[in-house]
Amino acid sequence: MRIAVASGKGGTGKTTVATNLALHYMRSGRSVAFVDCDVEEPNAHLFLKPETQSEETAYVPVPEIDEDACIGSDCRECVRLCRYKALIWMAGSIMPFTEMCHSCGLCMLACPARCISEGKREIGKALHATTDSLSFHHGLMRIGEAMAPPLIREVKNRAAKDMDAADVSILDCPPGASCPVVQSLENVDFAVLVTEPTPFGLHDLNIAVQLLRKLDIPFGAVINREGMGPDARPFLKENDIDLLGVIPHSIEAAGAYSRGEMLYDALPDVQQAFVELAERIQERTGGAA
Repeated sequence: MRIAVASGKGGTGKTTVATNLALHYMRSGRSVAFVDCDVEEPNAHLFLKPETQSEETAYVPVPEIDEDACIGSDCRECVRLCRYKALIWMAGSIMPFTEMCHSCGLCMLACPARCISEGKREIGKALHATTDSLSFHHGLMRIGEAMAPPLIREVKNRAAKDMDAADVSILDCPPGASCPVVQSLENVDFAVLVTEPTPFGLHDLNIAVQLLRKLDIPFGAVINREGMGPDARPFLKENDIDLLGVIPHSIEAAGAYSRGEMLYDALPDVQQAFVELAERIQERTGGAA
């Protein structure tokens, strides 16, 4: 069972829900594969505290031009076909802008002179750690990197065997509803959307709901920090969003979070909220989780 934890906006408590839910499953005797897909700002490791066992550089394929073999201005077929403007004709030669390349390989296929070969460009690091009941994967983007989906894809590919072997897999998604989120949601069975009782939180929750309905992924919502603002339940009911659970707002929870503590251990009422959340996920997934 692969469960994604997502949200419409940042700061709703997505990682809090993902890590504490993982801890609940581990305490229940299940093996867990945890994948932190927020490669721009990974922070789940600060709470689950796995010891990193391996760190590997991740690359994407990019074009390399053999200028001696290139036909030059008489051709420019690669420049014409590249939809991402990653190749331009300048100063009498083809110049690649590899940061804009989407690694589709079309330029290699289209080149009549076969002067384009496959090089590689570093996009970040893929890290992995394993404990008795947890296999933990996350990525860290190279500073200045423009696109997160290639590294998310690489991290998920490296985690695939562990996810297949685990009883439960939890994927902590980036915030929003753009390409990194779509890449993170690929091949998941169920999504938990975390929202907060604020106009901004509920507005962006609705955007995430539209995305999940478009992708045909079953989902439900968790209200985090309930009591901090107006009651969010009428909004969920009005938009036909299934309520999976609530996590109460408290100064104690904020303090425990700021110290990097797991709320599941620090606060009994919050622990019960995650027990009930896991039960409702199990109900919605037919007992698979």
